[in-house]
Amino acid sequence: MNKDWEERVDTLWAGFADRPEEEAPVFRAEIAALTAELPEGSPLAPFEEACAWDSTGHSDKAVPLYREALERGLREVSPYRARRTAIQLASSLRNTGQAEEGVRLLTPELDAQSDELDDAVRACLALCLSSVGRDREGLSLVLGALAPHLPRYQRSMGNYARALVPESPARR
Repeated sequence: MNKDWEERVDTLWAGFADRPEEEAPVFRAEIAALTAELPEGSPLAPFEEACAWDSTGHSDKAVPLYREALERGLREVSPYRARRTAIQLASSLRNTGQAEEGVRLLTPELDAQSDELDDAVRACLALCLSSVGRDREGLSLVLGALAPHLPRYQRSMGNYARALVPESPARR
């Protein structure tokens, strides 16, 4: 991976939202062409391909690619992308009826080094928790994540989040 490659991937993703849905196969082919430039065995290739499948509505095709990226050592190459993979894989697992596995995957992320993905972890984990019938825990996570962003009522919302589930991950 080099700066030029990263910039081309970023540019491709930056234009993704403006593409019509029928261009999904073209987008995936463009991602595949970029990943073909990577060294054999690079964890970035299955990561980017998983993201492309996932973003075009194919969680089922994304799951094995996310797993492959992690197995190839994505965490060592890019801890940030590995955390994104955990979030996106959990979401895809939920979409394919495997929400409990998504809960197991994301729960340790609550204790991970804090970064800009913290709220995404909590939002996705809340969805997984809801899918397995643990709605109060999910609501607690979402309220706990939302509270610091409110212009007022931060303390109240934080307390309400903790009160929903006394042993909730939101207490952390």
